[in-house]
Amino acid sequence: AYEKRFPTCPEIPVFLGSEILHESRSDDGAIHIIERSCKLNVDAPRLLKKASVEYVFFIQKNTVNWKERTLRIEAHNETFANRVVVLETCSYSVHPENEEWTCFEQSASLDIKSFFGFESTVEKIAMKQYTSNIKRGKEVIEHYLKELISQGITFIPRWTPPPVCGQKDEQTPTVGQDTDDVPLESGARGTTKEQTGSSCPPAEAVSPDADKLDADYIERYLGQLTPMQESCLIRLRQWLQETHKGKIPKDEHILRFLRARDFNIDKAREMLCQSLSWRKQYQVDYILQSWRPPALLDEYYTGGWHYQDKDGRPLYILRLGQMDTKGLVKALGEESLLRHVLSINEEGQKRCEENTNIFGRPITSWTCLVDLEGLNMRHLWRPGVKALLRIIEVVEDNYPETLGRLLIVRAPRVFPVLWTLVSPFINENTRQKFLIYSGNNYQGPGGLVDYVDKDVIPDFLGGDCMCTVPEGGLVPKSLYQTEEEPENSDHIRLWTETIYHSASVLKGAPHEIVVEILEGESVITWDFDILKGDVVFSLFHSKRAPETSHKEATLPSTSAAGDNTQLIDKTWVLGVDYSRVESPLVCREGESIQGSHVTRWPGFYILQWKMHGPLPCSGTSLSRVDDVLASLQSSGHKCKLIYYYEVLASKDFRGSMSSLESCNSGFSQLSGATTSSSQSQSSSHLSR
Repeated sequence: AYEKRFPTCPEIPVFLGSEILHESRSDDGAIHIIERSCKLNVDAPRLLKKASVEYVFFIQKNTVNWKERTLRIEAHNETFANRVVVLETCSYSVHPENEEWTCFEQSASLDIKSFFGFESTVEKIAMKQYTSNIKRGKEVIEHYLKELISQGITFIPRWTPPPVCGQKDEQTPTVGQDTDDVPLESGARGTTKEQTGSSCPPAEAVSPDADKLDADYIERYLGQLTPMQESCLIRLRQWLQETHKGKIPKDEHILRFLRARDFNIDKAREMLCQSLSWRKQYQVDYILQSWRPPALLDEYYTGGWHYQDKDGRPLYILRLGQMDTKGLVKALGEESLLRHVLSINEEGQKRCEENTNIFGRPITSWTCLVDLEGLNMRHLWRPGVKALLRIIEVVEDNYPETLGRLLIVRAPRVFPVLWTLVSPFINENTRQKFLIYSGNNYQGPGGLVDYVDKDVIPDFLGGDCMCTVPEGGLVPKSLYQTEEEPENSDHIRLWTETIYHSASVLKGAPHEIVVEILEGESVITWDFDILKGDVVFSLFHSKRAPETSHKEATLPSTSAAGDNTQLIDKTWVLGVDYSRVESPLVCREGESIQGSHVTRWPGFYILQWKMHGPLPCSGTSLSRVDDVLASLQSSGHKCKLIYYYEVLASKDFRGSMSSLESCNSGFSQLSGATTSSSQSQSSSHLSR
């Protein structure tokens, strides 16, 4: 399908033609490489006329690997190569978990060294072209897939090595020998959302409504699903693909949130979006690479992974009764313990994936064995219980349906007191997975041996297996932090140090921040996620400094959760005291917005988020009163968002590209199409 773009492609008007510079094949026919010179027409006639250039030429190298079923496309500019460096890489490959799907990845970099004083203009043109081509490229591939299907081409045989001793295999010549006759590059049937095959009618193959999960894939990785449950999974995944940036969570991850909300798709979507924003804000996706437990935790935190249970679930052992929770909180702080627990949950998900591959069936949760021997009133220390409740709340909200079973053994008399405190914070579905044994009831039939193989029961519970989980003990008081020594030691990166700020937008009370620009040619960049509600984002300029009691809010430092600051005085008149420099942009709940603005004048630039409602009348001081009246009539609650902004000198700015790259952060590594907003003025670039 990709080869049908060449030598010309009517579906891409800016692509004027191409010619082959070099073509080669490997001896076995598995690898086919074509290098072309591509002629493009860029939407910048005045600029190119000044530079005495009519067209732009790119060199593109396509490598088809029939054996590995991949297509790799590498492109770089030939025109102005000494002034501008554009590199782009695309790859198609077969989905590792479902061979009926094709994975597509695309990345690009733009480095403008010098361009006759038009660096900023060239960057905007390039990024506008690139972002629009992302969506267009997908449409073109789908167009040619439909064309091929209409011609009856729905399947290509797998590549096989050439016959030995000159014997000719009649089934293999079509693969890897003539891509003009056989243009499906990877052998995977269809795109990410489409499945085609000789057994499926063409109309059904290209219809998103006919999208269904492969039965073998469900059985192998997801477990049994009813048609309704499968439909909910597909709908929620498609919604994420259409509305969110970055990698889409795996089906297993989406399914956990659906199960946690009894497959109520609206409730599951809300829970999942909040969790994905949380993961982005606190960089949870990188915790396994970045988090290194302090030596104190390695010695006194009495928990660790220990083989698996009878169902193949990873087994985590926690000797809570031997843990000095008070000492750990005093020595390390609540944030450090929370971060460690999060790393355990991330590791648990990783082990589930590994066990799924090992046992050949879906393993989506783990088992936790908690030994309460030694639990006493010391464990009921109020700050320690508070820390435990917070950890439970975070885990419940962001790791639903990851606990398959909780086995509590040797529960002492003080346990009912602790259970009374924590049980209200635990989801009912989770509580039903608890099995509690007092005394020695865990031994013998009906005990641990029903759930854990005898040869992996730890030695401290009467088994024969040596367990490497630390035995704990009291943390020396000499290691406690003093009042003068805050919890954010060098080895702990507190979440409050995240680069994102949080804010609330209330009815009639927008959230505003001010940026003072001393030089005209500066660039303001922003990146924000709408966690709750719909808001309108605007950018204003004023020569007057707004008065506010929250002057620290003008600096890029973390604001308190739910902070709300208003800067534009209600006596100010739009067009007199301040002016709008970016058109209002309506931002919906769950959206991730990135953008930038090149400043023209010194002064004060105000970034504003207000609750979405009827547009106010501009040019009058009554506009803000109208805002209040309109918001009072609406039924929406307060909106929440997280945001980050930065001011750069124009010479240091790579804003559009960095904004594009920041899309990958939206949703936890967990890449959808990036579209640009036409509502932005020419001096800025906005992308969802």
